[in-house]
Amino acid sequence: MVFSSLVFLYIFLPLCLAAYFITKNIRVRNVVLLVFSLVFYAWGEPKYIFLMILTTAVDFFAGLFIEKYRGTRKARLFLTLAVVLTLSSLGLFKYFDFFASNANSFFHISVPLLGLSLPIGISFYTFQALTYVVDVYRGKVQVQTQFYKMLLYVSMFPQLIAGPIVRYSDVCKQIDERTCSVQKAARGTMRFCVGLFKKAVLANFAGALTEKLLGEDLSTLSFVGAWVGIFAYALQIYFDFSGYSDMAIGLGRIFGFDFPENFRYPYIAKSIQDFWSRWHMTLSSFFRDYLYIPLGGNRKRWALNMLIVWLLTGLWHGAEWNFVLWGLYYFFFLMLEKMYLAKYLNKAPAVIQHLYAVIVILVGWVFFYFGSLSEIKAFFAAAFGANGFFQITEKTVIVNYILTLLVGAVLCLPVIPFCKRIAGNLCKSHGGKIFVNVCACVCTVAAFAISTAALVGSSYNPFLYFRF
Repeated sequence: MVFSSLVFLYIFLPLCLAAYFITKNIRVRNVVLLVFSLVFYAWGEPKYIFLMILTTAVDFFAGLFIEKYRGTRKARLFLTLAVVLTLSSLGLFKYFDFFASNANSFFHISVPLLGLSLPIGISFYTFQALTYVVDVYRGKVQVQTQFYKMLLYVSMFPQLIAGPIVRYSDVCKQIDERTCSVQKAARGTMRFCVGLFKKAVLANFAGALTEKLLGEDLSTLSFVGAWVGIFAYALQIYFDFSGYSDMAIGLGRIFGFDFPENFRYPYIAKSIQDFWSRWHMTLSSFFRDYLYIPLGGNRKRWALNMLIVWLLTGLWHGAEWNFVLWGLYYFFFLMLEKMYLAKYLNKAPAVIQHLYAVIVILVGWVFFYFGSLSEIKAFFAAAFGANGFFQITEKTVIVNYILTLLVGAVLCLPVIPFCKRIAGNLCKSHGGKIFVNVCACVCTVAAFAISTAALVGSSYNPFLYFRF
């Protein structure tokens, strides 16, 4: 089940909200949210729900033993066992066949492939479970002694499938005590509808254009078609993923939770380092706090530490060589900025900084989109004019989607914060506050209605990050 489905919007969510708010008892609400979260996951992956529960149980009991033997070698032993066992399921389902097939090719051996399908959201809930057990060991959070609360944290459906990566420290207190109010629910509903519009309208339309330009024979792709296509993909993946994060954060607010922000207008970045401080922020901070700093951070072997982090960042997104190349690509530019380029960029005009960042980001999405080296090579050949400047067959396609490209480009800018500042000034008067509230309600309803209409009229409704 996905957020941008009619079943979720008109059946699952209303039933969940009705059951949740029928009582004010926090324990009952937690049980209701847990039950609906398990149903949500089982809807698409019934056989893998036990894997998620087992992963949760491993880290739950490891936390109990770490607390029991705190300050001894046994505590470190249980931490190590928890990390190994938790990551082993991710390695088995996501990476075994990748490494086995490559070993077969390189060493001419015949390791049998498992052919396992990838459980939805495994990369996200695995990392979330790890934050709990590591932070218990570090003494940053208190150990959880009730399993259903730990399972609620891992399986909570607003953030289960595609993040943001919510650390246990972010919500541990909220599980036991949180505030639900009309104002908070209203803000959450607005945020959810904004995310739904991003996904159902902007991301899906941009994705349709991407498929029409880049999903066909690349030998006929022109210079213009290549760059418009990869720009459309940049819009698609941003609105797809940030839209999902907005919906997750909005749902969290409705239920009384405050989830961390995951995006901060990444396409206005002035450098690649700036971009990664704005894009998928919960993943970046996870690798920083749970891998880069424990490896030594900037204190020792920082270049090697960065290389490890970006190799694993690439592999986290997918067990394919194109993702490895994508990770190495960003490692190269981050190293280049850290060692040489930053001092020149800081002195350059802002437009040059933005242009540099946008070009590097767009080229990076090429490695992310195409799954084979031959396709990547064919794209770059087209992007540098090997197939001509423009194909007449591409003109109609681009013209049909020009509004999507323009609206998407504008909404990549911090338009909403600008509107919020204007609204804040208007709210200083009683009449202005009424006007702002009415406008907010109208925009929320309109976004939901337009999104629903788009979903009814379209069969193209993927969530890109589900496969990661």
